[in-house]
Amino acid sequence: MSEAAVVTDLSVEPVRTRRQRKEFLLLPWRLYTGDPNWIPPLLFDQRGLVGFHRHPFYQDAEVQTFLAYREGQPVGRIAAIVNHAHNRQHKEQRGFFGFFESIDHQEVADALFGAAQQWLVSHNIRSMRGPCNPSLNYECGMLVDGFDTPPYFMMTYNKPYYGRLIEGCGFQKAQDLYAFWGNAEMLGGLDPKLLRICLQAAERFNVKVRPLDKSRFREELDMFLDVYNQSLGGTWGFVPLSAAEVRHLGSQMRHMIVPELAQVAEVEGKPIGAVFGLLDYNPRIKQINGRLFPFGFIRLLSNRRALKRMRLISTNVVPEYQRWGIGLVLLNALVPKAKEWGMEFSWVLESNALSRGSLEKGGAKLTKIYRIFDRD
Repeated sequence: MSEAAVVTDLSVEPVRTRRQRKEFLLLPWRLYTGDPNWIPPLLFDQRGLVGFHRHPFYQDAEVQTFLAYREGQPVGRIAAIVNHAHNRQHKEQRGFFGFFESIDHQEVADALFGAAQQWLVSHNIRSMRGPCNPSLNYECGMLVDGFDTPPYFMMTYNKPYYGRLIEGCGFQKAQDLYAFWGNAEMLGGLDPKLLRICLQAAERFNVKVRPLDKSRFREELDMFLDVYNQSLGGTWGFVPLSAAEVRHLGSQMRHMIVPELAQVAEVEGKPIGAVFGLLDYNPRIKQINGRLFPFGFIRLLSNRRALKRMRLISTNVVPEYQRWGIGLVLLNALVPKAKEWGMEFSWVLESNALSRGSLEKGGAKLTKIYRIFDRD
């Protein structure tokens, strides 16, 4: 469709009925037909993330979803989100948008963002950030560079024109998120000074590194929550995960976790850092077309050794041990155990010079850029 063409019979409606919820969830299947790099979302998870089913994120947040229709058919969608935890943490009144999808037409995007803005204004909010699905602790960011390959697990993918539509609605770049790729040999290419810091840190603090203990899964989740929330306190846009959110994520991913890909650093028995990686389940998710039931979950989890990619999701160190090289100690322990897989390190904030520098000096290759937009 030409961008200059007029979209006739265009309307935007708040999602209220069961039929509209189904249309909202299934719209991506219509928009991405034939796109070899698109990975369908897991429908079971999406229902909770958009607020159609109970989800612990919405214990402290509100959401309203909208659908754009043309001649009775859905052509776009968006969610407007008020994250009360974010506004308390950062002492601002900011709303968020997420789950944006649209045909390539500015009028449709304008109508969707107009409806989201009107709903946010009714909640006394006049600035908007996104995409967050539904927050920075979940899938977030709009892909703006790196459309030639499929995304890794729990990373977003979208049409190349989405960034243009969002900027056409008055949004500007707030922050970029980077995805790097590296192989098992990349630590061998570390700057000698960084490698020396790694070895010295392990010796200085007598750091012991161990894998996640799945026999104590609940206690390990609580430990990860504590390390995660402590370590990211000063990070741009960060809002702590709640205990309920961590338990929910843990219950969803328990059977996907490979203990050797989740390493914990301890000093005198006290956890001071953790690195968490997951196999890239996206090829399996594509095979089951995003449907776990009735038998999709069996196909998803069987023969995990056949999966040859992994994503390093986070490396977290509590503040008093940051900048001592503990993150490198954790990576040094992880890489030999992950030697069968190529790794994506994602995502890394543009403003996180320490992590970016370490990856670049280690030989990691920047492969994708995701963008968070603001409109004030």
